Amino acid sequence: MDKYITAPVTEEITSDLKIGDYVYITGTIYVARDAAHKRMTEALDAGEELPISIKDATIYYMGPSPAREGRPIGSAGPTTATRMDKYAPRLLDLGQKAMIGKGKRSKEVIDAIVRNKAVYFAAVGGAGALLSKCIKKSETVCYEDLGAEALLKLYVENFPVIVVIDREGNNLYETVVK
Repeated sequence: MDKYITAPVTEEITSDLKIGDYVYITGTIYVARDAAHKRMTEALDAGEELPISIKDATIYYMGPSPAREGRPIGSAGPTTATRMDKYAPRLLDLGQKAMIGKGKRSKEVIDAIVRNKAVYFAAVGGAGALLSKCIKKSETVCYEDLGAEALLKLYVENFPVIVVIDREGNNLYETVVK
């Protein structure tokens, strides 16, 4: 079923999302990969605040390519989500509600999704050029020294994703195999 949602993603929004739903996101999402997640975790360990408000946030696991002239970002395809699995439960417990990536997630992440009524979306790998057309604004929030792994804030319009793990822990990857 096609669903159109506005980010930030709240519990009310996740209550209406089921595995297999095609979802089109409009609003503000963030980009963070391994190195940015590591820095956020180090900040939390040091008792510091995160550089973004994590409550109801959507984090896209993506490494952008440089923007062409006149565009806010270059190719913007998803990266493998399992690399963020050691960081994701903590961020979910702090209020993050959605993640976008590709590939399977660990049991710990799935448990955190259920515990926090969150959702995991998949974006289509290999479609980075097409996905970038849905990104209308891009700005670096922090960790500029990480280059393509810096923490970014994006404004997206009708960004296409699929619900892979819903807030009840239903997992499209497992359902498809069965």
